[in-house]
Amino acid sequence: MSDPHSGATSASRASSASDPDMPQSAAAKLFDIRLLIGGLFTLYGLMLTVAGFFTSDSARQKASGININLWLGIGMLVLGLLFLLWRQVTPLRIEPHPVEETPTDPYPGDLHGRERALP
Repeated sequence: MSDPHSGATSASRASSASDPDMPQSAAAKLFDIRLLIGGLFTLYGLMLTVAGFFTSDSARQKASGININLWLGIGMLVLGLLFLLWRQVTPLRIEPHPVEETPTDPYPGDLHGRERALP
């Protein structure tokens, strides 16, 4: 069963006791969005950069002589790599909740802090 004062079941205590590195909060399950953004920008940047190398002259003339695929591809590639670098430099850290300790009673038993009468 469970201890009525603890608020935790025996199954949850057993799982936390068996794996101390297991995160205890729902925030630990969050996905780091920097990986998704960085990966997509890097992938699309690579595709646009490659497409920019094979851009025809007529397509360049439509964009006022600018190879827009190449320049936007390079920009997206740089942005995606910056997001991935940011994720590597400062990884997501989940701070564990501090364990609340109950103060120990200097006079255990029935006195509850009152002075103990000497015999």
